[in-house]
Amino acid sequence: MNRMIQLAGAGAFALALTLGAALAQAAAINGEVKKIDEGAGKITLKHGPAKSLGMDEPMTMVYRVKDPALLKQVKVGDKVRFEAQEGDGGYTVTAIQKAK
Repeated sequence: MNRMIQLAGAGAFALALTLGAALAQAAAINGEVKKIDEGAGKITLKHGPAKSLGMDEPMTMVYRVKDPALLKQVKVGDKVRFEAQEGDGGYTVTAIQKAK
């Protein structure tokens, strides 16, 4: 009986990881780095529709970054995939990586 519970728990955990990865991919936004302001902890991104943020049209926006170290992963002109969330102070990039 304990073995069945362990297997069921492991299966549920694996399913949760798979669904989480699928949702994360769906939330990723394609864009291009236009400007980086390390001093202010901000990045300007030109991007396509951002359904996860309720933006249906392409635009260029300035975002805060959750972690200033994110700004060191990219440079102006890089094509990127990023995730962002809306908060009280505007939009914040929570993850960013160069597009493949």
